[in-house]
Amino acid sequence: MVSFESKSYSKRLLHLISWSHWFTFFNVLIAILLSSFYVFGEKTPDTLIGHFYLYITWASHMGFLTFIGFLLIIFPIILIYPRTQFIRITSSLVFTASLVLLLLDAFVYKRLGYHLNASSSDQIILLISNLISHNTLKFWLITTSTAFVLLIIELTLSNYAWKHLKDLQRMPYAKYVVRVLVASFFVSHFTHIWADARWNYDVLKQDTVLPLSYPTTAKTLLTKYELFDANDYTENKESALSIKHKVSSYPVLTEQCNVLEPAEQSVYMVLTETALTENKIEAFALKSSGSTIDLARHINNALPSDSWFNLLYSLPSIYKDKIAEQNVKPLLLQEMELRNIAANLTVITKDGVIPDSIWFSQWLNTSSVTEVSSLIFSEREALEKTDFTDNLNKPKAGLHILYFDADNSAQAELYIDALLVAQREKDTKDIIWVSSMGNKNIQDSLAIKPSLLIVPGQASNKLKRLTSHMDIQPTLLSRWLKCDGLASTIVNGKDILTVKSNRVIANTIDTGIIVFKKDKSVFIDNNGEFQSYSRQLKMPISVNADFPLMIDGVNFIKRFNESTVTETTN
Repeated sequence: MVSFESKSYSKRLLHLISWSHWFTFFNVLIAILLSSFYVFGEKTPDTLIGHFYLYITWASHMGFLTFIGFLLIIFPIILIYPRTQFIRITSSLVFTASLVLLLLDAFVYKRLGYHLNASSSDQIILLISNLISHNTLKFWLITTSTAFVLLIIELTLSNYAWKHLKDLQRMPYAKYVVRVLVASFFVSHFTHIWADARWNYDVLKQDTVLPLSYPTTAKTLLTKYELFDANDYTENKESALSIKHKVSSYPVLTEQCNVLEPAEQSVYMVLTETALTENKIEAFALKSSGSTIDLARHINNALPSDSWFNLLYSLPSIYKDKIAEQNVKPLLLQEMELRNIAANLTVITKDGVIPDSIWFSQWLNTSSVTEVSSLIFSEREALEKTDFTDNLNKPKAGLHILYFDADNSAQAELYIDALLVAQREKDTKDIIWVSSMGNKNIQDSLAIKPSLLIVPGQASNKLKRLTSHMDIQPTLLSRWLKCDGLASTIVNGKDILTVKSNRVIANTIDTGIIVFKKDKSVFIDNNGEFQSYSRQLKMPISVNADFPLMIDGVNFIKRFNESTVTETTN
C-alpha cells in the first residue's frame, strides 16, 4: 500500500513538473511578445552589431526572467503541495500577475525612463496616482480588462498543456527554441563584454531597456540622454556636460499677465556669499513681525555665476551658454519691464568692485558700496541719530537685490536685522528672501543651504520639502505679480508655496550632475562615480550607484528643453 501511494505521488509530481515546463515555455513566448513595448519604444541601433545584440538580448533576457520566476515561485510550490487543480490555478494567477507587472513596468519605463524600483517609489506612486486621478474609470477599466484577458489566456494555456501534454512531448520544435534562447543568453553576454572593452556605445546604450537590467556606468546613461557626446564616449574622452541638440527658445512676453494697479509691495532679496546656518535663519525669523517660511532644505549647488543664472532664469546651469546667446531677459524681469517696475541691484564688497560673476548687471539699476550703513541710515539720520526705518522704507516699490561678499557677512546680518525691524512700520509688508549664493567646491554644493522666505499673508511654516533657487522666480511671479502658472509650465522651478510632493531637483556642473532627493544629495561625475554628502563627517563619501535617481535628475534637467513653447503671450 505504501509502495502504491509513493508511486502515485511520483507520477503525479512528474506529470505536474512536465506540465509546468510547457506552461512556462508558453509564458516565455508571451513575455517576449509583451516586452516588445520596451524594444520598439527605443531609438533603433545604428550598427549591425547593435541590431544583433538587441534581438538576442531581448529574447534571451525575457526567457531567462520568466524561467527564474518559475524556478523561484512555482517549482517549490509543486514540490511542497503537488495538487493538480491548486497548482494549475496558482500558476495561472502567478503568471498573470507577473505579466500585468511587466506591462506596468513598461509604462513606467516609457514615462520616467527607468523600471520599477524602491529608490524611486515616490515618483512611481505619484505617476500612477496622477493617472488615476486624471481618469479613474478609464484607468481601472483598462487595468481590470487587461488582467482579466491575461488570466483567461493563462487558464486556456494551462488547460491546453494539461490535456495535450503527451502530444506536446512528441513535438521537437520546443527543444530547438530553448537551445536558441540559451545560446542567445551566452552570446549576448559575450557581446556585451566585447562592447564594454571596445567602448561600443551602440551596444552599451541598450543596458537599461529591459527590466532588471542596469547600465555599466553613468556615462552610458548621460550619453543616451544626450548630455554627453557619443563620439567622445566611443573615443573614451573627457568632455563637459552639455545639451547635444538645439535648446528651446526662452519665452518672450508681449503683454503683461494681469492689468493691475501699480505695485505697492516690494521684494527684497538679501543674498550672501557665505552660507547661512540654521541658527542664523531661526534668529532672523524671530525678529520678523510677519509670517516666516523657513526653507529648511533649500538647495543652491552651483558656482557663483551659474547660481545667478539658476535664480534669474529658473533653469539648470547646463542651459546658461545657449540662453545667453538668445539674449532674452528672465520672465520676471520681462514682466516687471512691461509694468514699469524698477529692478535694483546693490553689491556690498570690500573694495566696491562688482564681481565678474554678476554678468547681468546691465538689466538692473546696479550700484556698489563698501559700507552697509549708507543703506540703513540717511546722512541726516546718521548725524541726528534718528530712526532708520524711514530710510529703509523709502525706496519705491520694486525688486531690490542686495549681494554681500564673503568679507561682509557681519554687515549682511546687520542689514537683515534692520530691514526686518523696519518692516514693522510699513502698512504694506514686503516680500523678503534671505539666502546664500554660489559654492566654492563639491563639498559645499552637496550641502543644504537653509534660507528664509517672508510672504505677507502666509502662515509661518518650516518647509521640509526640497526647494531651490530655481523656485524663486515662479514664486515671485505668482505671489507678487499675480501671474499664476506663468513660469511653472515653462521653466524648472515651482511656486514654493504650492510644492507638495517629494520631488527630485538636479543641476549640472562641468564635471557631472548633482541630484537631490529627500535627505539624499548625490554627485555623479562623467566617469560614473557616485558620491554623497555626509552631514556627520561634513565631507563627500562614495555610495552605491543609484541609476533611477540619476535618471530622475536627468529628466528634471531636460524638462525645459522638452517644452515646445517658443513664445509666450499672456
